[in-house]
This record gives sequence, C-alpha cells and structure tokens, in this order.
Amino acid sequence: MHSLSRRKLLQAGTAAALGLNSAQARGPLAGRVQIAVKYQMVNEPDFTPLQKFQLLRDIGYDGVEIASFEKVDSDEIVEARKRSGLPIHGVVNAGNPEVIPAIELASKYGAETVLVFAQEDRKQSYEENFIRWQKIISEAVPAAEEKNITLCIENVRATFLKTGEEMARFIDSFETKRVRSYFDLGNTITWTEQSAEDWAAALGDRIFKLDIKDRGHPEFGDKKTARAGVTTGTNGGEVNWKAVREHLTKIQFSGWATAEVGGGDRERLTRMADWIRDVLELS
Repeated sequence: MHSLSRRKLLQAGTAAALGLNSAQARGPLAGRVQIAVKYQMVNEPDFTPLQKFQLLRDIGYDGVEIASFEKVDSDEIVEARKRSGLPIHGVVNAGNPEVIPAIELASKYGAETVLVFAQEDRKQSYEENFIRWQKIISEAVPAAEEKNITLCIENVRATFLKTGEEMARFIDSFETKRVRSYFDLGNTITWTEQSAEDWAAALGDRIFKLDIKDRGHPEFGDKKTARAGVTTGTNGGEVNWKAVREHLTKIQFSGWATAEVGGGDRERLTRMADWIRDVLELS
C-alpha cells in the first residue's frame, strides 16, 4: 500500500477512535489555520533533527516552533528544514530580555515571529514593569522590521500583564503591527479570573498566533496544574472551545496554532494533531 494511503488510513482510524467526524467538525477556521508543535515536544531522543522534522511532516503537521535556548546546532536545524520541507514558523524567546539575538535566529530559520513574554519583576510596580518592557520591546522593533519578524507577546503566569485588557493596552502602546499577541488559551484560565473567551474578546485582532493547551483535558492536560472548579470547558477540560472559535471566527483569524503540552512519540503526536483539528474544527 502506498505510504500516503497508509497515513490516511492511520489518521482516519485515530479520528474514529477519538470520536471525531470530519464532515461535521469542519468549521469556519478550516483552511485558515496551520498546526504545529514545539520542537522539544518530539520525544524521540535517538532521532536527528532531520528525522524529527520528517516525522512531523509525515504525521501531517504544517510546521514547528523552536526555542532560542534549545540545545541544537542551528545550521543542522536549517538543513533539516530545507531537506524536510517543514517550515519553522517561530522562535520562542520566553522571558529573555535579549530579544535581538532571537530575531536574528528567527531570520536564519526563515521564521516569521519571536515569542516574548514580559516577565514581572515583583520588586517593581506595575507601571515600572510596563515601562521597562516597553523599552525592551521598542529597542527590538527596528531589528524586527528589518528582518520582517513580528514580536508576539504571550500571556503567561510570570508576566505582570494579568488581564486581556492590560495585554491589549501594552501591545497598543507600540503603535506598530510588528508587536502582536501570542494568545495561549490554556494559560488564561490557570492564573487569571478571565476565561479564554474573555481574553479572546479583549485581544481581538491583535491575536497573531495561538498556543493550544487545555490543562483539564483527560489526555493532553495536566491535573496537577488544572484549576479546581472550572466547569465551562469542553469534554471535561477547562477551555470552552466553541466560545473561543466564535471569537477567532469573528476576527477572521488566520495563522498558526501550536500545541504546548506534554510531548511524546509518533503515536501521541498523531493523536495530538487530531485533537488540535478537533477543538478548532479544522478536520
């Protein structure tokens, strides 16, 4: 049997096992959203970078995202991208205030974004944190413009930006489309009083990319970090995916959705791809 046919049968079997129905699940985001995982989630320790890239492409992922601090040979990663044909859509720089080196790495990888979060210094006031990170990002914007890279600010526990409205205000302060939102749906619930759909409504068309996680999900979640008492999620999870999809559809979101959950081998990564397509109705 042709390898493509085998893959289609595998995906169909996995979808059936998860109770998915592609005819019913295909929604308005289908054709607009590309799916990916973080490079470190590929739990195949004996694989070369090229083998990891080829694995993701074979499963059906559209791309991958890699951290600036990943212990890899950047030249080997570039070669893996070229030979596999799997794009590197972004570089994760986390809370590192040294943003320009990450922009340069993203340019080398052919990526379009650098993920940054404005890490809180608890010794400083809210406005002091705001001004400090405003300066850090502003100083990186010219390099981002030169390299055609967008700086995406993520909502995380460690940031001082605790609501969607605060995040929107911070992004708007730069007055440039080179600074946008990296919207992590699962992070909103764990440490804020706002739901994922509240954040989506506040951020609106500032949203440039999505991190896909749901700590309450029975397989791809994390019971240790799930928030007690959340009952509005989908299929036992924390995220109300229907409500989030409605907001994303309203802003005509088009871009990358990257899983950020516990990684695994081919089988788990295959189920994960089907899960992403299911919650976003991309099947």
